[in-house]
This record gives sequence, C-alpha cells and structure tokens, in this order.
Amino acid sequence: MGKIAKAHLSLLAVNLIYGANYSIVKKLEGFIDPFALVLIRAVVTMLLFWASGMLVRDKTIEKKDFRKLLMLGFFGIALNQLLFIKGLFMGNAINAAIIMIFSPIVVILIEILFLKEKAPLMRIMGILAGIAGAVTLLLFRKPGTTGDNLLLGDIFILINCIAWSIYMVMVKPLMLKYKTVTVVKWVFLFGAIYVLPFGWQGIHAFNVSGMGGSQWACLAYVVVGSTFLAYFLNTYALTELSASVAATYIYLQPVVAALFAVFLNNDTIDAVKIISALLIILGIFLVSRSRKEPARVMVESGGEENGN
Repeated sequence: MGKIAKAHLSLLAVNLIYGANYSIVKKLEGFIDPFALVLIRAVVTMLLFWASGMLVRDKTIEKKDFRKLLMLGFFGIALNQLLFIKGLFMGNAINAAIIMIFSPIVVILIEILFLKEKAPLMRIMGILAGIAGAVTLLLFRKPGTTGDNLLLGDIFILINCIAWSIYMVMVKPLMLKYKTVTVVKWVFLFGAIYVLPFGWQGIHAFNVSGMGGSQWACLAYVVVGSTFLAYFLNTYALTELSASVAATYIYLQPVVAALFAVFLNNDTIDAVKIISALLIILGIFLVSRSRKEPARVMVESGGEENGN
C-alpha cells in the first residue's frame, strides 16, 4: 500500500474515532471536571508519546522550531481541548460534530489570509455557505433549547474548531522536517504545561470511587483512542497530505456522531441540524472545486503545497 493511501486510511480512522468520541465524552459528564479530563488527556498522552519517541531515532529539534512547537501546544492542545471538552459538556454531541465540520472552511480562510492563496468567486461562495451553516446552528434552535449554556457551549466548540484549524496549518512544515512522534511529543509536553493551571483543581476534586466500569472504559477511550492514537494518525497523514485535504475528512464526523448519539439516546436529529450540516458540506464542496489542479497534483504526490 502506498504512502498516500495509508494517509487517507489514517484520516478515515481518525474521523471515525472522533465521531464516536462526542457521545463517549458526554458519558463522563458529572463524573469528572472538564478541565481535569483535559489535563489527564494531555499528561497521559504526552507520556505515551515520549515513551514511543524512545523507540524512534530522529534528528534533534532546531532551536528556532521550539517557538513553533510552543504555539502548536497552545492551539493544538490547550485552547483546542479545553474549549472542546468544556463546550461539549455544556452542549450536545451532534451540534459539536456539525460545528467541527466548519474546520475546512477555516483552513481555507487561513490559507487565503496568511498564505496568500487566491480567492475565486466559487471559493468565496463556499466560505459564505459554510459560515451560513454555522450561524444557522447557533441562532436557530427548537423551542426549549435556547439556554445560555447550550449557546455558549456551541461558541466554545466553534473557537475550538478555529484553534484546531490553525494547528493543522502550522504543524505541516514541521512534519516535513521531523518524524511524527518527534513533533507530537513536544506539542503535548508544552500543551500539558499550558493546561496544568486549569485542570489541577479539578484533579483534586476527582471522585475516583464514583467512577464505574463504563466510565473508566470511556476515559480510556478518550485518552488512548481519541487523543494518543488520533493525534498520531492525523499528524502522520499530514506528512503526505495538505491541511485542507485532511480537513475535508471531518464531514464524516457528524454522521458517525449522530448515529452514536441517537443509539445512546444522548441527542436527537432535527431540521436545523440537517440544514446546517448541508450548508457547511456545500461550502466544503464549493471550496474544494475551486482549488487549482496543480495544487491537487502536488498534494497527491506527497509534495508541499504553499507551505502546509
């Protein structure tokens, strides 16, 4: 199997893992503080990556790259995970998954604003469609679901989506320079340091005896599956594919999330969620169609596209 095929399979696995993760995280609500959960994720995953790094030989990180790793730890771990878990505890699984598929639109916006990519009309229409989908989900709700906590939770998820998109764009150049484990172990080390002040108090209040077998299984899935394994596979895929290609896989998440949420009686599907998802997917389609052919060829050959 070729490297490109492995990268695509990695992204497929990542988004299946993340799709199930929304409902699994919700099962921990009431058993553990959200920031304490993030700290556990960050520290345990950091230790796993550093242990894995001992088995991999790679060149030493250059001093100039540590500033980038510090920023990646902030956007990819601290801001991303703190807001995601807190927002998911306040909101619901399907809303969060729909908002997260806004990520490809954010990636394209970053490329336009900072990497000086062109913005043809079709791409602009795609961005506007994606924004309309996110706004629809935030503003139009069924009666009885307009609580401040739910709205604030969705806003946290949206900011988390932006942070994750920034991480996806920023990590690409380092992945072309170093091995996956080398990059991610440093990202999680710095991320764990950032998260420590927020999660420390929650760790002290963690009621271990109140956790049953199913809660421990959910915690293991969140830490090992959706953090260690998913970050490794996602970062590995970025060695062969651009951030914008990787981001398009995220539209699988609301499908998987909806199936899990409905099956576990955690959430329901309604017209607003369907319309929002369709608008965002339309935006992704228009943005993808607007990409220049040479850029796609470079991506599929494993080359670098505009520094991603």
